[in-house]
Amino acid sequence: MIARIIRSLDDLDLLAAAWDALADGVGSPMQRFIWARACAESFCHRGDQLHVTTVGPVRRPMAIAPLIRRRGLGSLELLGARELYEPTDFLYADRPALDSLVSTLSNLGRPICLHRVPADSPTVAALQESYRRKGWVLCRPMSGSPSIPLDASWQEPEQKFNGKRRNTFRRQLRLAEAVAPVSFEVLSPSPVEVEPLLDEVYRVEAAGWKGERGTALAKDAARGAFFRRYAASASREGILRLGFMRLGGRAIAVDLVVECGERFWGFKHGYDEAFARFSPGILLTMHMVARSAALGLRSFELMGVLDPSKQMWNPVERPCVTLRAYPYGPRGLVLLGSDAARLALSELRKSAQSPCRTHPRREVSP
Repeated sequence: MIARIIRSLDDLDLLAAAWDALADGVGSPMQRFIWARACAESFCHRGDQLHVTTVGPVRRPMAIAPLIRRRGLGSLELLGARELYEPTDFLYADRPALDSLVSTLSNLGRPICLHRVPADSPTVAALQESYRRKGWVLCRPMSGSPSIPLDASWQEPEQKFNGKRRNTFRRQLRLAEAVAPVSFEVLSPSPVEVEPLLDEVYRVEAAGWKGERGTALAKDAARGAFFRRYAASASREGILRLGFMRLGGRAIAVDLVVECGERFWGFKHGYDEAFARFSPGILLTMHMVARSAALGLRSFELMGVLDPSKQMWNPVERPCVTLRAYPYGPRGLVLLGSDAARLALSELRKSAQSPCRTHPRREVSP
């Protein structure tokens, strides 16, 4: 098959229709063109270069590797995986096309790092087989992606909890209603409506612990720009959903979600810590889950990793792995040694962390 490397946004745009034709059967928004396009525009800077690799006809490729070439040793990584930490993968029409793509990549002689690939992806075996006589491949389990499988019973998500917790939810809602009228809304904004609504989302998210840590979208220039670009494109495609809990008209909890593949994908979630006593984030998530169940969707994807705030929903965890491929030779050996030392240091730091370390303030958990 013909192999090609895309290095410019103009050339990338020519792949939009073919890209989504391959992604249609996957159902993941991270596999669709608008995600890759926003990543390419937001994260290819400071010496990093777009390196999208395709095999097959130029305008109708059979497989696509959405990659970025990092400065320095020139290792290849999945677009946006380091910055956004969401599960992504290659796109391909069938296994022969995937094998051809992976063979093309292994012949480049560059180190490859694929962060958080689904553990059951055929890409795992394909990469291992392709590098059998060309280099080393490390496959490391990573945090899975949490998901709530839905059925009709989730139209009343509070019934999934015991009586004590249900009483707590009702009490927190009553406390909020005693202050001002409470409303919930899920909007599907048009492109001209997106920007002011995103301003609200960013403001509320920054009013919590993410703002204090500097990880909120309003304080992270690259990720903030990415989600503005992505949300604008998602609104044009009609898949953007913005959820709000309002107190007296003021947004106190927000969700940035897309509807794709019969699922809600909750990319960003935040609440104003000034109202933490009402647990607005939990109440909004309850509303969003009920809404997705009422629509007959298959699941509500909580995204990110399974942290304590998500465990209360008793989600399933979709396993992920990180694949690192190092070609035989000086460059691969240097990066292998560097990565091994970094991973060892990371594990050492984790083991040295005190169990009594402080955490940012959270909502009242029932």
